Amino acid sequence: MSTAASTTVATGLAISHAHLTLGDGENTVKPLDDVSLSVSAGELVAVVGPSGAGKSSLLAVAGALTTPDAGTVTVNGTDLNALGRSAAARFRLENIGFVFQSGNLIPSLKAAEQLVLMHRMAGGDGGFDPLPLLAAVGMDHKAGSRPDQLSGGERQRVGIARALVNRPKLLLVDEPTAALDRRRSQEVVELLARETHEMGVATVMVTHDHDVLHHCDRVVEMVDGRLTS
Repeated sequence: MSTAASTTVATGLAISHAHLTLGDGENTVKPLDDVSLSVSAGELVAVVGPSGAGKSSLLAVAGALTTPDAGTVTVNGTDLNALGRSAAARFRLENIGFVFQSGNLIPSLKAAEQLVLMHRMAGGDGGFDPLPLLAAVGMDHKAGSRPDQLSGGERQRVGIARALVNRPKLLLVDEPTAALDRRRSQEVVELLARETHEMGVATVMVTHDHDVLHHCDRVVEMVDGRLTS
């Protein structure tokens, strides 16, 4: 099985020949085995594959949450492997957005407050207005609602808006339709594709949902820690 070819991108994500091992002794596994992947600005790439194939490890390496044993990872020209822990944390806040399976919103905060908090965490000023971004994902009418007052699809929309607050160069999306029905799944991924194209974000989406892949610009498969086109 051959790995996906790697090309250098001026903006976006470039992972070249990344290796990652976990465990020790007889329990050592390679969740990433010579993985190369490039994602251009404005491109939505879906990563599919069975459970345990290494998809979550790929997101962790791309998001500077884990440093690979070997290989290089660059986002918008910055070598993530060269960053220290505090620098990596700051880089994530300013350049990488994360969308989780269930939105992962803070229960006590209203939709608008979720976005304001993210902006402040990245060092933004107090003049930030969350309503235009909520409107972009069709949620401005729920700006004053808390997560328990929102449907699963609405929580995901707020989660996407929050991930886009600081206009990230890279958006990492982990199973965004896992808890949604078919119609809402289509709506959420169509929204991801639109925002990716309009904002010029490089987006990597891990998914088991093959029904939404037609919204993506490219699909790669991961099996046993390796990527194929």
